[in-house]
Amino acid sequence: MDLLDAFDTAWSEFDRRVHRIGEDQWDQPTPCTDWTVRDLVNHLVSEHLWAPWLLRGATLEEVGDRFDGDVLGGDGVEAWERAGAESHAAFHRPEALNGQVHTSGGLSATDEYGWQMTTDLTVHAWDLARGTGGDDALDEDLAAAVHAHVEPQVDSWQGAGVFDPPVQVPETATTQDKLVALLGRRP
Repeated sequence: MDLLDAFDTAWSEFDRRVHRIGEDQWDQPTPCTDWTVRDLVNHLVSEHLWAPWLLRGATLEEVGDRFDGDVLGGDGVEAWERAGAESHAAFHRPEALNGQVHTSGGLSATDEYGWQMTTDLTVHAWDLARGTGGDDALDEDLAAAVHAHVEPQVDSWQGAGVFDPPVQVPETATTQDKLVALLGRRP
């Protein structure tokens, strides 16, 4: 699965679950320590508000703090729809993945940034499903692609606060379970 196919699939996985959040579920806990469903969606909306700016070459200083704090307002689904649509379009702009982007870790290749966003969409789609009691089954090809991309890098992320330490699972675990465990979740 190439990057844009993986991004599109992950985007759809998260989008589908956002649209299934019940009005009474926004304050429910998720597998992300200290995050409610609302906090998790707010995190993804914020990331996707940043993406069009970064993919156009903006620096962190140019973006500033405009996407800090609560970016959901009174309608979390609508906030996701706007941010998600703009981000999706930005990733599909011609040549969008052929450069560099400014991140908190310094300059990064745009395709690596794309994989980071794909990974976040994927794992947080699972988190959101768990937080709302929904279907947590991810697209198998997506889980395999993200796992293959993340596995060689996960050791370098430890201590950076990106994900909790990996959780041990049996060798016979599904690829999805191996992925979420690699990213610090108990399947």
